[in-house]
This record gives sequence, structure tokens and C-alpha cells, in this order.
Amino acid sequence: MSARLAGLVPARRVAGLLLLAGIAGTALTAQSPRYPAAPRDGVVDNYHGTQVADPYRWLERLDGPRTVEWLQAEKSLTEGYLASLPGREAIRRRLTSLWSYEGTSVPHREAGWLFYRKSSGLQPQPVLYRVRVEGSPPQTVLDPNEISPDGSIEIHDYAVSPDATRLAYLRSKGGEVVSETRVRDLSTGRDLADVLAGTLTSPCWTRDGRGFFYVRRLARGPGESAAGARPEKRVLYHLLGRPATRDRLVRSWSRDARWVYCMSSENGRWVLIVAEKGSENEIRALDLRDPAQPDLAAQAVRLLPARSALHTPIDIIGNTLYVRTNLSAPKGRVVALDLTQGARALPREVLHESGEVIADAIIAGDRLLVHSLSDAQSRLRLFGLDGRSKGEIPLPEIGSVGWPLSGHPGVPELFYSFSSFLTPESAYRHDLHTGVSAPFQPPRAPFDRSKLETKQVFFVSKDGTRVPMFLTAAKDLKLDGSNPVLLTGYGGYGAIEQPSYEPDVPFWVESGGIYAVANLRGGGEYGEEWHRGGMLGRKQNSFDDFFAAAEFLIREGYTAPRKLAIYGHSNGGLLVGAALTERPDLFAAAVANAGHYDMLRYPRFTIGAGWISEYGSPDDPAAFRYLRAYSPLHNVRSGVCYPATLLLAADHDDVVVPSHSYKFAAALQAAQGCDRPILLRVGIDASHGYASKPERISERSDLWAFVASRLGVTPFGGGASPGAFAKGASSEGALTRTAIFPRR
Repeated sequence: MSARLAGLVPARRVAGLLLLAGIAGTALTAQSPRYPAAPRDGVVDNYHGTQVADPYRWLERLDGPRTVEWLQAEKSLTEGYLASLPGREAIRRRLTSLWSYEGTSVPHREAGWLFYRKSSGLQPQPVLYRVRVEGSPPQTVLDPNEISPDGSIEIHDYAVSPDATRLAYLRSKGGEVVSETRVRDLSTGRDLADVLAGTLTSPCWTRDGRGFFYVRRLARGPGESAAGARPEKRVLYHLLGRPATRDRLVRSWSRDARWVYCMSSENGRWVLIVAEKGSENEIRALDLRDPAQPDLAAQAVRLLPARSALHTPIDIIGNTLYVRTNLSAPKGRVVALDLTQGARALPREVLHESGEVIADAIIAGDRLLVHSLSDAQSRLRLFGLDGRSKGEIPLPEIGSVGWPLSGHPGVPELFYSFSSFLTPESAYRHDLHTGVSAPFQPPRAPFDRSKLETKQVFFVSKDGTRVPMFLTAAKDLKLDGSNPVLLTGYGGYGAIEQPSYEPDVPFWVESGGIYAVANLRGGGEYGEEWHRGGMLGRKQNSFDDFFAAAEFLIREGYTAPRKLAIYGHSNGGLLVGAALTERPDLFAAAVANAGHYDMLRYPRFTIGAGWISEYGSPDDPAAFRYLRAYSPLHNVRSGVCYPATLLLAADHDDVVVPSHSYKFAAALQAAQGCDRPILLRVGIDASHGYASKPERISERSDLWAFVASRLGVTPFGGGASPGAFAKGASSEGALTRTAIFPRR
């Protein structure tokens, strides 16, 4: 996807959750904590003739006095418990050292300048730089750490004007999805008077640089709670210097649009508007030959109107739009459309569907670069614009090409990144003339990976489906059932779980642990059919795949239930919630982050209505039956011994409202039938996809101390100091990922 494709959703998943070794079990686990009182109200809902109790409905009032009092008591309980765990500070120090490495993002060019983000160390956020010639001293474009020294305000996206004289950037409190867009003059380094509230994605500049198209979510109406913001999204055109109240409306989408973004063409004639609606979307093309035409809405013509599928724009050459689509091709293909034909344009085949899934594609120079997946492992292949093969860019090991790819039509270079579970994300520049890839300011990881490895295994799920899983561990691993394991997965929205680097992974495996990532149905590892196999009424397949992964690890001697912990975020949090309520016997510990636990009320909050295409609506009798059958909140049973559980939430999460976690914590604490603790931790000035570096390290330190205490892990594999595996570590250098989790 080119750098001009605005509104880019942050990388769908970043696996970050890696158990750390550190501490053996102690007497702290010998008795149950005394949980805060959580009164049960008599709320009962009638769903299609079925009475469903909702005793903790009061916790949906996020700022209500009872909720605030209860949260304060939960905070005291959790902080006291975690503070008493031995090894917690050693874990924090080791995590800090592992985050201390220098790194850069994938660069992109605009008007001859090369723009990239870089962090020199433990900064709250990376700095945006530009350079005219590689190797020359860079110029600072935007330093988020000057705007927000504590990282409480996130700068999470930006767009450079075509002439590289202005920068539009998005900032938000605690990383909330709904942002404020400001514009900076790059010649003076000062912001203009233009301030746009309620924006969602990066804008698309017009070729003249006088204005841009952007996406805005409506503000809450009178009487609406913070949890119930209206999800309507609007695309507008803003002319610099003009009040936002005079911005021109192009198009509106209501509850069914989960995400909306835009893209502009190289020649400035075309703007595309894309609205994602679950497993399909719509593309509208706006012809800007006459930008003064008053009715922009009438100009936005829908492409492929009768062909429902997931269509993702690649780029525009002249009047030809190249699109990757799963229309009649579950694993994806590439087609071309003549934009001058508008709604009548018929797709022309460029690249046929193959045995590999197309994950991403861009046009650079006169080449089509395709990032494809073979068993969830990345390949980079080059084609002519006629679809003829032009070779492949070799990759160093089992791993993944990152997002985004970067390039421009007519410019014979492209940029990409590569990472693995044991290799930090590294940017590369590829010369299309010479065929040579060279690293761009490569990072140096502060650990020794020579005794560690990643391999791929396959297991069979409940219904006979073959499912892949990545295992990262020491090379001399013994299969005696005694290894501590962290198992994670996602299995939703067609998202792809690939090998990617987080500093916790080497920390965990160098300490004797195994990091396991299962590629569950519901994801996109094998295309749209794999996705549909774990959505709507087939969602239980995702959970069954997860159970089969755990059973494989036990059966093959990797671990045992007493040594097995699980983790998931967002849709992965739902996965963990379902796992611990359906199979509490299978796991010793569970950590669920920002999960969807109340599957009967999720559409009522924030952007939840946009997930109906993935899960189904409780207003539909058929969907209600399967949602009720697995909804974690509604399947908590009194007296059951649940795994030791840590629920993570964020106070500024405007994607998955934190009341999901509050209600689930109260229900589990009331029902717990043994002495395993149920704890709730709420991040401050954090959101669904963002936390400042200090908060992130603090959260991870607590997470690993908690899980290690439950699995009885000996610190650092038995007597080794936290620095024993260090390699070139210093107090500087860490690529700060501004959105380490997916926005769902």
C-alpha cells in the first residue's frame, strides 16, 4: 500500500504478550484474595423469549459513583497483590534493557524527501524525520515527545502534502481512536490555525496542497454516555484556512461501516473513499477534474456496485485503478478498473488467484510488488503490470514482511520491513534496477539469539482441520512435559498472525519458556474461507482450534496444564474469555486484554455495531443462540475453579469499552471456586492500541510477574542474572511502536 493511502489501519496484530520468567510460586497463592463487594442488581433482559440476567449492569456507567468506588478497591487489591510478588523489579529492569535498541520505521518518499520515524531509546514515542539524501543529517519534522513528554497524548498517524511543505497529523488523549487533526508548516515548524476535531484517519491531500479529504466521527449527542458514542462516519473536504464548520460533505456512513479511509492518485485527478463493512467493503471514486464543483457527493461513484467482496485499492496509474480483491477468489487476486467508466467499469484480470494468500500489494516503478503468505510465512514477489512474473525478493528466515509497503509508480525503488520472533523489525530499501535490497538504519537487538529458534508445527482440530502454529524456544528444548508455555492467538476479522518481534519473546524463551502462536480459523492465514470458518455461527471453531493447540502441546510433551498460560487481546481477549469459561481445566493462568466478554450487549457501545458482520447481532434470534452459548460473561458458573486470571483494560479505550472487563471481573470473582486469584488492572492514559512506554513496561512487568508466579518459573532459567543474555545493550535505543495492539 502506498504512503499516499491515508487512514491506514495500524498493523492488525502485534503479538506482544510474552510471558517472562522470573519467580517461583509463593505463599501468596495459598489463599484467595478478599475481593471488593460488587452488588448484584435485579436487571433481567428478554431475548426472544429467553430471560437473561445482567446483575452488573451498573458497571456500564463508567463514571458512576458505584463504579468509581469499586474500581478504586480493585486497584488497591491488584496493586497490593502484584507488589508482593518477588522478582517483579528484576523483570522490569530486564524488559527495560530489551526495549533499549534503536530502530526506524519503513520510510516513504514525498517530493524527493524521505520521511521516517525513529526512536533513539526509551522515548515515549518515536520522532518523525526527513532527509533529502540518504546518509545526510536528518531534519526533525515532528517530535511527539515535545508535545507530550509523558506520552499521554499519542501522535498516531500523519500525511505529508504532495509538495512536502505541510504535514497533517493526528493526536489523541491516551491514544483514543477519535483524534484531533492539526497541520504543520514544515518551513517554519509551526502549526497552522486549522484544527479538526473528531477525526479518525489520515487525510488525503489534493494535488495542489490547498486542502484535504478526511474522515470524521460524529460527536456524542445530548444525553449520550461516553460508552455510547454515535458511530456515524463522514468524509469531508477541508480547505486550509477555512473554518471546519464550512467543510464540504462528500459521504456519510452509519453503524454498518467499521472503518473508512481514503486514497489519492499520483496525478491528483482521483480520490478513492473506502468503507469497510466486515468481510466486504465499498469503493467510491471521486473525479477532481473540477474540484470547484459544489456537489462532491454526486461525484462519488461507487465501483463494482453489484460485486460484494473485500476490495482493497493498490494504486492508480493514469485512469487505471489496480485492486486486490477476494471477489471469486478467497485467497485474493489483482484486477484493474478503468475509472472513467465509473460504476460500469468491469474488472480486468491482472494476477490470478494462486495457492498463496495475497496479504498486501503496491506499485513501485513499473512493478507490482505482492506480499503473499505460504502457511502464514511471508514471500515478496514482483510482477509486471501485465501480471508476468519478474522474480522474488529473498527473505532471511521464517518471518513476516511488515506493514506498510512503500513505493511510488515511476520511481524504481521500494521499501519494506522484515521481522521474526527473534529479529527486530528492520527496514530495507530495494533497488528495482539492480535487484539488491539493503538495510535502512538497521537495529541491533540487545540479546544473543544463537541458542534460540522458531519452527512451525501443525496440529489437527476437533473437526479434523489442519492448523499451523509457530513455536519459539531454546534449540536444546527437552520434551518432558515440564516447559512453561505462553499460548496466544487471535482468530478474527481475517487478521493474520505472523512471526513478529516483541522484546518479551526473547526474554521468555531465554528463560526456558516456549512462545506459541496458533493460526486459528477466523483469521486470514489461508484466505477468506479460513476467515469465514471462524466467524458468525462458526465462531466456536476458533475456540476449538485453540483448545486443540493446547492439547497438542501437552500430548507432544512440550508442557502440562499446570505449566500452560494463555493470552489474547481484543478479539483475542474474547478467545481467552471463552477458553477459561469452556475449558478451565486446561490452563494454569490466563491473561485477557481488552476482550469482548458481553456478547449480548457489545453492539451498544462505541464502534461495536460495526462488528455485527463478524459476530452476528443478538437482535437476531439465530445469532442470539450461538452468542449466548459462548459469551464469556454469560457462561461463568459458580463454584468452578477457574485459572488464575489477570484482566487488562485501558481507561481511554474507545474501541472495546472497559465495562466488558469490569463486568467479567466481578462475575469471575463472585463465582471463583478455588484460591486462584482473579485480578483487574486498568491502564491509565492508555487506549485500545496505545500506551506510553513507561505504562507499557509497567503493564508487562506486572503481567509476567503474575504469570510466572502461577507457573512456578525459576528466575532466568535458574540462577542466571537478567543481563546474562545481553548483547550490546545500552540505555538507548528502542523502536517505540505507537500502536502495539490492533484497533478492533
